[in-house]
Amino acid sequence: MPDKKIKLALFASGTGSNVARIVDYFRQSSRVECSLIVCNKQGAGVLQIAEKEGIDTVLLDKETFFRGDAYTGFLQEAGIDWIILAGFLWKIPPALIRAWPEHIINIHPALLPAYGGKGMYGRHVHEAVLQNGEKESGITIHLVDEQYDHGRTLFQARCPVEPGDTPETLAKRVQALEHTHFPRVIEELVS
Repeated sequence: MPDKKIKLALFASGTGSNVARIVDYFRQSSRVECSLIVCNKQGAGVLQIAEKEGIDTVLLDKETFFRGDAYTGFLQEAGIDWIILAGFLWKIPPALIRAWPEHIINIHPALLPAYGGKGMYGRHVHEAVLQNGEKESGITIHLVDEQYDHGRTLFQARCPVEPGDTPETLAKRVQALEHTHFPRVIEELVS
């Protein structure tokens, strides 16, 4: 009997560019399967990726996620081994953290511990980096714990902040790092 595939649940709130890269990366994998896409925003682009790829989706109800069981039972029944936060903008509730200890991975568009915490995502991060005159930015891939952007760092990659950068131009360089490194770091950790 062949080994059971490692099942990933990909959580995202927006267009899903990281989700698309992860799905593509593991498409031919004999060990890892992207088996579920979880979203908290109706009409988000990531749902179109799920439909195109034939991956099951779950649209989260806020009340159930934060004050209910956080979908723990559902995810356990689906056999999810790892939760991957790929542009997911809600804080993960304690129920999920307890059910998947050290099995929830997040990517953050800055070099943590700088520019992390509540409200620090996407454009907000890039604006803060530019406003403070930083010479470099980058990405941090980390495990998730009960605090925003706090869990153990697994990987960081850096890019320069160029003279004349805007939040959009910096975001493109940071996103290129995400797309290059996130799938590989996931594979190294879960395999």
